[in-house]
Amino acid sequence: MIRLIAAAKTPWYRVLYIQVLLAVVLGILVGSFFPEGAKQLKPLGDGFIKLIKMMIAPIVFCTVVHGVASVGDLRKLGRVGIKSLIYFEIVSTIALVIGLVVVNMLQPGVGITPEGSSYHADETDQNKAQSFTEKAHSLSLVEFVLNIIPSTILSAFVTGDLLQVLFVSLLIAFAIAAMGERGGPILHGIEEAGRLFFAVMQIVVKAAPIGAFGAMGYTVGAHGLGSLNKLLALMAGFYLTSGVFVFVVLGLITWFCGVSIVRYLLYIKDELLLVLGTSSSETALPGLIDKMQRLGCSKSTVGLVVPTGYSFNLDGTNIYMSMAAIFLAQATNTPLDLMAQIKLLLIAMLTSKGASGVTGAGFVTLAATLQVVPSIPIESLALLVGIDRFMSECRAITNFIGNGVAAMAISFWEGEISPDQLRKRLSTDVSKEV
Repeated sequence: MIRLIAAAKTPWYRVLYIQVLLAVVLGILVGSFFPEGAKQLKPLGDGFIKLIKMMIAPIVFCTVVHGVASVGDLRKLGRVGIKSLIYFEIVSTIALVIGLVVVNMLQPGVGITPEGSSYHADETDQNKAQSFTEKAHSLSLVEFVLNIIPSTILSAFVTGDLLQVLFVSLLIAFAIAAMGERGGPILHGIEEAGRLFFAVMQIVVKAAPIGAFGAMGYTVGAHGLGSLNKLLALMAGFYLTSGVFVFVVLGLITWFCGVSIVRYLLYIKDELLLVLGTSSSETALPGLIDKMQRLGCSKSTVGLVVPTGYSFNLDGTNIYMSMAAIFLAQATNTPLDLMAQIKLLLIAMLTSKGASGVTGAGFVTLAATLQVVPSIPIESLALLVGIDRFMSECRAITNFIGNGVAAMAISFWEGEISPDQLRKRLSTDVSKEV
């Protein structure tokens, strides 16, 4: 590894993923030893995330419109869409079931509240939990569907809601395709605009180390590593379960496509560290779109699968929801039989699809899921407030990896890429970046 880095043309200290990794470590150290000062670093992380999110809507728009409109075969698009939804539902359900099984085996919540006692939340944390509960009431199926339609075409880009941007992009792509040759100049203009936005993104992403340092420093400084307490068991179980899901479930999917999950993770290492530093999978979305296209996945497949996956393929969030719900039941001495847990699982399959663009999505969807089990005190959500920031990193990374694997799997299913092509392109790109 050291020889490879030394042999590379770019000095190791100028490699982006090394800079981000060092920034994350430095942020943890500053947050641990200078917590009050570290709290002032929050604007660095927030500013970088805003810069990235500023570019997401136009990049997704150009990618989807150009990819879909240039295909011309609407039957293929429908086929890719159906395959994507089938894939999302199967893999998401597996994630929920794995989380349910592991939390029942480990039982991390047992003993937090003494048996025979009732749970009482801290007033501050209870108020935070209540705010998430109020948001959860708006996650009805009808409102979720209606929210996909923006008030105006431009409002989709103003709010940055990915499903709304995807909806507008598809409408415009279909319109350009229907125009035939007259739509050619428009399509060419959108292609050039996409190149421009990716060029801007390359400039913005150079600030990733600063953003990662600020976000990690603030997180550790504000919440403190010592605040994890007994909840470390839940965190450890969640990280372990997510790791098993990535290397076993997603590993089997990539193996079926003819490549190793480890090689794929090395290929997207820059984006993974960016997600780790910012706790948001959206910050690395443009980079993921670019890298999946470089692998050989078609623009239309990547344009449909990746943005849609950010709402319908949240593997990390699904694992978190099933584990957190049963953890709260254990922590509050609420008995849940097998039927109650299956009911919880079925509801989670629906609520996990309804948090696109919602701040604190993990908490909101969890609160919505707990509505079906009134015996679990809703204020028990306050137990998770202190550690949610630490768990959000694992959620985001797992979601991000899952969406990239989904795009690869659907492209392989469509015959766009072969195992030999994948292995060759992964080997070439990994050797270039190491």
